Amino acid sequence: MDIQLKRVYESPEESDGYRILTDRLWPRGISREKAALDLWAKDMAPSSELRKWFGHDPEKYETFRKKYLQELDHNPGKEDFLSLVKSHLKEGRVTLLYGARDREHNQAVVLQHFLEQALS
Repeated sequence: MDIQLKRVYESPEESDGYRILTDRLWPRGISREKAALDLWAKDMAPSSELRKWFGHDPEKYETFRKKYLQELDHNPGKEDFLSLVKSHLKEGRVTLLYGARDREHNQAVVLQHFLEQALS
């Protein structure tokens, strides 16, 4: 399963495959053209309440991860999203894009693990 993570501010590459923005809010300072998205999955992003509570604080990450996984499990669009990602993985790589500076403590990391478990 080829799901990679990448900051939305990094230049798009052909090897990225299908590019999905995982943020609920549009990232500052980047145009839609520069982002080169195939999908903006804002409905799969953490709720506004959870995002604000987390505030990208690494000390809150483990609790954030658990709460976000609960949100994903109860998300009404989950099955359609899983189906879409699965179909694009048959064609090649899927890249989950995020705006956060912290590469280890963000929603895309959680979503990547969620997808890998759900689709394996």
